[in-house]
Amino acid sequence: MIGLDVAIVVLVAVALAATIRMLQGPSNADRAVAADLLMFSVLGLIALIGVRSGSIATFDLLLIASLVGFLSALSLARALTRGRR
Repeated sequence: MIGLDVAIVVLVAVALAATIRMLQGPSNADRAVAADLLMFSVLGLIALIGVRSGSIATFDLLLIASLVGFLSALSLARALTRGRR
């Protein structure tokens, strides 16, 4: 349980750093990378809290949220490159 608590604290610190970078990023690409990092750190937090509480329902939530996050990262990358391949 101590390992889970340490991992939760580390992920909270990463989420705070990503939020600061997302708000202060000098370019849109920096903000997009910070938003992806924030989304995946929140997913990690949800997973760790689900493991700690023993809830199976959180893993269904994680599956759907990770798919939505992946698709949003793709669409944001496409918007930043203005559709060029």
